[in-house]
Amino acid sequence: MRDLQAAVELIQEDAELGEELLKESIPQLREVERSLDSIELESLLGDEADLRNAIISINPGAGGTESQDWAQMLLRMYLRWAERRGFTAEILDHQYGEEAGIKGATVAVEGPYAYGYLKAESGVHRLVRISPYDASSRRHTSFASVFAYPEVEDDIEVDIDDKDLRIDTYRSSGAGGQHVNVTDSAVRITHIPTGVVASCQNERSQHKNKATAMRILRARLYERIKREKAEEMKKVQGQKKEIAWGSQIRSYVLQPYRMAKDHRTGYEVGNVDAVLDGDLDDFIQAYLMGRRDE
Repeated sequence: MRDLQAAVELIQEDAELGEELLKESIPQLREVERSLDSIELESLLGDEADLRNAIISINPGAGGTESQDWAQMLLRMYLRWAERRGFTAEILDHQYGEEAGIKGATVAVEGPYAYGYLKAESGVHRLVRISPYDASSRRHTSFASVFAYPEVEDDIEVDIDDKDLRIDTYRSSGAGGQHVNVTDSAVRITHIPTGVVASCQNERSQHKNKATAMRILRARLYERIKREKAEEMKKVQGQKKEIAWGSQIRSYVLQPYRMAKDHRTGYEVGNVDAVLDGDLDDFIQAYLMGRRDE
């Protein structure tokens, strides 16, 4: 930044020398622009899951070799996008097509806000081109679906704050002898934020009953968290659309003209080759900006 400021000052004093210095500063300007774009993108990602790594699945639609080849093109596009951003991409599952392309692929993408970015890509992608597999060189339309999931850790931690607990003691009932019945050894623990209750009265010792009730409470809260995560994933999966005409989120046209257009935002570019080589950030930003405005 100091070099840029110096260039401005030199232009005012010596136009020719200052202009030369400014040309040398162009790479720095572009780096600053990229950094600002990245900061702006991250500012649009506020959901808890946005920070997580992503798992994306790519599947061809109907159409055999044509759509399977298109699915492979999309796979390469996302691998190149991850490489451009300095993310790590690992192909977890890869099924080759019979003649060309793929029948499906699953990729894990690791990096800051990976899911936050890639959720913009979930949906049906449409390709229009002259088919390399058609002897008559006719124009074909192919579909493939992309779906992004937030990566969920296997181990779910259950943090219980003592301030969130209400502990009640009462006299045990049933078997256990006279000592059990005449003392307040039974324990009931209520987790106030969720209303989950656990109780134990099997032991004569209140301390042991409390420890057992805490184990029960922790297990019930664990199951509750798992159930909530499952519901969240079910909601995300419910956004899937049929892989067919009319449900596409983006079109990539190679013939009779060249264009990539996102149908949700209206954003389009003519350099479709760059897009297929992983230049997706402008599409992602347009989508996130639209979500923010909504």
